[in-house]
Amino acid sequence: MESRILYTTGQGRFEQGTIDIKDITADQIRVKSKKTGVCRSDIDMMNGTFGPLPLHMQGHEGLGEVIDVGKNITDVSIGDYVATRGEPAYADFYNAVSGTYVKVPSLDPKYIVEPVACGLNVVMQDEQQFENRNSKDTRVVIIGSGFLSWVVYQYLTANYFFQIDVIGHHNKERWGNNLKTTFNGEYDIVIDLNSRDEVFTQDIVKPQGLVVLGAEKTSTITTTFSKLLWNAVTMIFPSPRQKDFVRCMKTAVKMIESGQLNVDKFWSKGYNREDEWQDAFKEGNQRMSGYSRGYIEWF
Repeated sequence: MESRILYTTGQGRFEQGTIDIKDITADQIRVKSKKTGVCRSDIDMMNGTFGPLPLHMQGHEGLGEVIDVGKNITDVSIGDYVATRGEPAYADFYNAVSGTYVKVPSLDPKYIVEPVACGLNVVMQDEQQFENRNSKDTRVVIIGSGFLSWVVYQYLTANYFFQIDVIGHHNKERWGNNLKTTFNGEYDIVIDLNSRDEVFTQDIVKPQGLVVLGAEKTSTITTTFSKLLWNAVTMIFPSPRQKDFVRCMKTAVKMIESGQLNVDKFWSKGYNREDEWQDAFKEGNQRMSGYSRGYIEWF
């Protein structure tokens, strides 16, 4: 079937076009879009600094209604609501394969869980590394004070005994006294969620430490890796493309439902799919005061 889709070719704007959505297979569901988050990577794609990805990979923060299921699908039924990790969630309809979606209780934007799960995945992809260091004497620094950092911080404080510093300059009203602007010595765990290069240029990682690189660098990083090498530092690279990412999505739903993870204030504005979708990308690019994350709404 043919569906409308919003897409970009990296020329500074999103456009409306069409895409052919194939019949679902036995292991797929068909989703009718209800809300799709505007990710920073989508804005980077629009601005020509990332990608652009193929048409069928545009829009990955999906929330919608199941309108058809393959014969092997047993975890959801027609009429259920699902959050999806796959693409193209900027289309009116799209297919999602088993293992890339999770059932959610409502169409509240807080259940656009893909970006929340990305934050949880920073820890959960290789959680044994954190378990091995779980102690009240373990010093952790999170570099960056945005959405992902807040999710990581909440997960760590709920599950570990760590001493945690957060380094950043944004969202001071959210972080309060927990936000710092400078490093305080060396850390056992460095979670880098920023585009800067401190991990490679400053002495902030202890010997036998752990570095989690959870953000791309916008500029080229030049390093010999010598200090990290000789100090036997472990480095991991969390990605939503890891095969067990759906576990993070399920955890996100449970934590949001229970109130253990509060993401309500992150979804600052919804945009009508019919006549406001241009504003969603424009304002996502400008990020004026009070803007956190936007989403496009199908009615």
